[in-house]
Amino acid sequence: MEEQVDVVIREAVPQDAEGILKHTSATAIETGFMTMGEEGPGITVEEEEEQLAKLYESDNNVLLVALIDGQIIGTASIHGSSSPKLQHIGEIGIVIAKDFWGFGLGTTMMEELLLWADKNSILKRLELTVQARNKKARHLYEKLGFELEAIMPRGVKDNGEYLDVCLMSRMIGKID
Repeated sequence: MEEQVDVVIREAVPQDAEGILKHTSATAIETGFMTMGEEGPGITVEEEEEQLAKLYESDNNVLLVALIDGQIIGTASIHGSSSPKLQHIGEIGIVIAKDFWGFGLGTTMMEELLLWADKNSILKRLELTVQARNKKARHLYEKLGFELEAIMPRGVKDNGEYLDVCLMSRMIGKID
């Protein structure tokens, strides 16, 4: 018999700060795919609360959380600049706890981000970086319409090894 769990995906609020920091710290050491390691996010719960409040009020930023029984198991974000020359570009980040890989949660969260971005009148370009060796993530991004723009040799160093990083993008919205 298949076990079913209810996953709630919603926009993050300042009260999620502690859970987000725990999730980020835990996932940073689960694989070598993140740019953060054992050092963790390096901010306090209070600082994270402030950042979340600013994000929540921003027109070109969003942070989604995926929860099971109130515990954060995934985050997905679009980070846009406040600079008028760059505010049309949203940088995507997604982190799913390793225990929840392979269940389609990454796809669902990316689709939610894309729906949010499509409704946003500011964003015209979404971009992300992903390690070249992370074939599952690259496949997901390609499936959702992201295209490879560049491969950055030695884009990240993990356990003493320099690894290539892919820059991928997807254009959205109409240009005024």
